[in-house]
Amino acid sequence: MTDLQSDTGAGGKANGTVQVEMFGTGGGTEIQTAGKAKKRTVYGGGLKAPSPLGKNFVLDTNVLLHDPNCLSRFGDNHLCIPLEVLCELDKFKNEQSERGASARTVHRKLAALFSKYPAEATTGVPNREGGSIRLVPARAAAGAKSAVVEELLDVFRGQESNDNRILISTRMIAEKNTAPTILVTKDLNLQLKALAIGIPCEDYQNDKVDSAQVGASQMVVDLKPNDLQRFASAGSLDLPAHVRRVSPNEYVLLKAGEKRTMPARMGTDGAFHKLVIPEQIRLQRGVPLRPLNLGQQCFLDALLNPEISLVTCYGQAGTGKTLLAVASALHMTFDGAYNGVTVSRPVIPMGDTLGFLPGSLEEKLDPWLKPVYDALEFILTPEQVGPSKRKQQARPRKGGNDSFPTAGGKKSYDPFLESGLIEVEALCYIRGRSIPNRFFILDEAQQLTPLEAKTIVTRMAKGSKLVLVGDPAQIDNPYVDRLSNGLVYTRDRLRDESCSSHVTLERGERSQLAEAAARKM
Repeated sequence: MTDLQSDTGAGGKANGTVQVEMFGTGGGTEIQTAGKAKKRTVYGGGLKAPSPLGKNFVLDTNVLLHDPNCLSRFGDNHLCIPLEVLCELDKFKNEQSERGASARTVHRKLAALFSKYPAEATTGVPNREGGSIRLVPARAAAGAKSAVVEELLDVFRGQESNDNRILISTRMIAEKNTAPTILVTKDLNLQLKALAIGIPCEDYQNDKVDSAQVGASQMVVDLKPNDLQRFASAGSLDLPAHVRRVSPNEYVLLKAGEKRTMPARMGTDGAFHKLVIPEQIRLQRGVPLRPLNLGQQCFLDALLNPEISLVTCYGQAGTGKTLLAVASALHMTFDGAYNGVTVSRPVIPMGDTLGFLPGSLEEKLDPWLKPVYDALEFILTPEQVGPSKRKQQARPRKGGNDSFPTAGGKKSYDPFLESGLIEVEALCYIRGRSIPNRFFILDEAQQLTPLEAKTIVTRMAKGSKLVLVGDPAQIDNPYVDRLSNGLVYTRDRLRDESCSSHVTLERGERSQLAEAAARKM
């Protein structure tokens, strides 16, 4: 308890001493004055849940930024928003990025909720499922700390941070409630700190996909030899009765015996269809490209199918996902199917702007798009290179990337960049755009959050095709993992749509060394 001086009366004398409890257990603190009992609400500490039923989930800032709609996804449990989380959200609200948009969305949702029930902000506003949401402005004040909180304060002494204060708030909430109290955060370090001091902690699970789906290999369908022969000659085959449900545009391997196999695509009509792929793709006088394995055949079929507007592809380094995507995009654009090709790649963190880098937008993104430029250079460079050109290739153009230049000091793809046929897009500026009639390639899509992936998918206008490629096992974004990133989330949510398709590339073709390194290192 803390002594506060009350208002003075008309004669200038104090009316009494006010006793204020620094962290209350409900909707407010009762203030007693000398000579007259008076009740006034200062604020509640938000520690006590309005009902003993249901768990208490303390949300970290990154969970709200990751999914602003998470407030309605905890059922009949009680959500707690510490004051430190509101302070962190305030830092991001002015950013013109996906993170800033998420912070503003959370602010609007919370403001709309608590403006209707201001008196229940710290006691808990009920939801439709029987749970509640409340703010937790409690502090560990002198004279009102338990032995456990005292121990935590001693552990964190000299290490003031919002993360540590959130841990202390979580501990105080746990002491005031009989139901379990759990901290929900996507920050791995905060999860470890919580485990170290005995605070139950979980990752946000709502947008995680089934692990079996991420690691699933191509489905094999056993057929009778006559059925496989009929499929080879007719080009289609009705789904056999013994086969489980297959998603539209899912690729399977039809098998009759040990050595008789043939790839097929499940059509929207419920029948298997043969792949429709050219013998090779050759752009101008560049190197001819041919699919080198079964996975690449399926991927090429999906890329060249005008009825499929979304293609997702998993594949480790060296499987050819970027190269085939770029080659197919240029092939279809030259044939008139699209107005141009747009390529991009997440800059981690995606929300940061690129203003600190010198030069134009293309030059700013140049370090991030090297794999795409390498693919363009490989596709457009003639297979046979004379001695004079080899000398020229050894001297990269000043200020450009180290791709091989063509005659005149220009790289083979520079004319396409200058004409706008190939466009470089920064994802941090894509919000609000509508992209029609473009072949959009997003490399390293596993670095996206589900919300960022949704933003990109919804930018695709009529006539556009979106290709998301990446490796779910290689993630640098600290707030997603192989089961919750934007690439696998997009595949999981849109797997049954007739306009989407998915391919997993398992065999590396870059080199024997690259394949061995990808498997064993």
